[in-house]
Amino acid sequence: MNSVWQQLTLANLSLSQWQNASYLLNWAIGNARSWRQSSWLMQWAEPLGFALLALTFGMGPFVNNALVGVLMTAGAAFWVLLTVSDDRAIALTPIHLLVLLYWGIATVATAMSPVKAAAFTGWSKLTLYLLFFALMARILRDPRWRSWLIAVYLNVALVVSFYGVRQWIDKVPPLATWNDPTSSQADLTRVYSFLGNPNLLGSYLLPAIALSAAALFVWQGWGTKFLALTMLVVNCACLRYTDSRGAWIGFVALLVVFLVLLWYWYSPLMPKFWRTLALPLGLGGLAGALILGVLLVPALRDRVSSMFVGRGDSSNNFRITVWTAVIDMIRDRPIIGIGPGNTAFNKVYPLYMKPKFTALSAYSVLLEIAVETGFIGLMCFLWLLTVTVNQGLVQIKSLRDSQFNTSNLEEKSPNLKSQIRNLKSNQAFWLIGAIATLAGMMAHGFFDTVWYRPEVNMLWWLMVAIIASFYNNSQQQQDSPLTEGE
Repeated sequence: MNSVWQQLTLANLSLSQWQNASYLLNWAIGNARSWRQSSWLMQWAEPLGFALLALTFGMGPFVNNALVGVLMTAGAAFWVLLTVSDDRAIALTPIHLLVLLYWGIATVATAMSPVKAAAFTGWSKLTLYLLFFALMARILRDPRWRSWLIAVYLNVALVVSFYGVRQWIDKVPPLATWNDPTSSQADLTRVYSFLGNPNLLGSYLLPAIALSAAALFVWQGWGTKFLALTMLVVNCACLRYTDSRGAWIGFVALLVVFLVLLWYWYSPLMPKFWRTLALPLGLGGLAGALILGVLLVPALRDRVSSMFVGRGDSSNNFRITVWTAVIDMIRDRPIIGIGPGNTAFNKVYPLYMKPKFTALSAYSVLLEIAVETGFIGLMCFLWLLTVTVNQGLVQIKSLRDSQFNTSNLEEKSPNLKSQIRNLKSNQAFWLIGAIATLAGMMAHGFFDTVWYRPEVNMLWWLMVAIIASFYNNSQQQQDSPLTEGE
């Protein structure tokens, strides 16, 4: 059974031999190596790549999507330039292979789409996101750039959250009808900050919550830890004021996964009693706190209870009606779908929609993938998700084993061993935050498709890139000196 799981997750796949033997890779990678060696600008290739990434994440919430697209295009073009002039083998991972497979399936879906021109628009956007992921996975192999990029995002998210909290204090009016006008929540304030939509803001904040919690363990010094704690509190408060039920579901999933992985990391240090009971007590306490909060806060109670009234809530009724139409779309093209992107969806959906229930998407990530690329694409996406999470867990286990196995050698060289141990543990918490974010964003994605907006989709691929960036580092640990820490 273990062997089957390893084959399914590509855990034992040896990519180095294949890369060395691949004529196509050897021809494409490093083809312009001599030019790079003579170029003064390309001597700063990685800092330039980081600057592009930081600029994109830094400006993402504040500018229109067209400018974000221009920045992502520049990043994708820079990745191509960096790859053809690279002076070392490209760091392919099983995650990269499945990303490539998913892109191939989307390409076939585009070619076979009943609305090819519209599907090509979506395919172009998907290609841009995946090239941007490739650049992030390449740059973030260096732990310094990884930590700095996360810090950029967290500081930007803090500004976004502060503005959202201020909107709640000022009781900002809504930009659209986000609540059921016939319910007691009709006049409830829902913040949207710079993103213009509370559901989009809620999804944007999920990675900020997970990574700011991870930063509590990564960042050294009381000043930076206090900053991380401030980020965590403000992000959670802003998420609460979005009143986004999908984001709240994502938050619970994120928190559960984060606590489980935190327990797993520290379990070797725990006495047997606490190793057995810490997890159930922690999860039980979390469940009790959530239930108590729902019972004691009327606005929160009303909002949560609206999840369980079915079509009795107008938002629920709208989603259920759209899902019914989308399932009919999938039934008619179950193998390869209608092609990627909301442009293709908007061309086909009107043929299936119920009167007065127009929609821009399927309002569920899994349904959206199924309608765009069929069950083949959906299975590939779930495979990609499984391999990504498994790779993250494998790296956490490897870092945890290295962390606690160095303790016996610490007496011989205490300072060096302490530095090694701190470095590995610091980096492992980014992995914990990334995996928890994937769980939270997918839980939210069951009921919404803000996942496809650039502000959120970039963050999804950032989490995947963080996990992928550890694969190459772990493979090279025996051959290269340790990179410096924070």
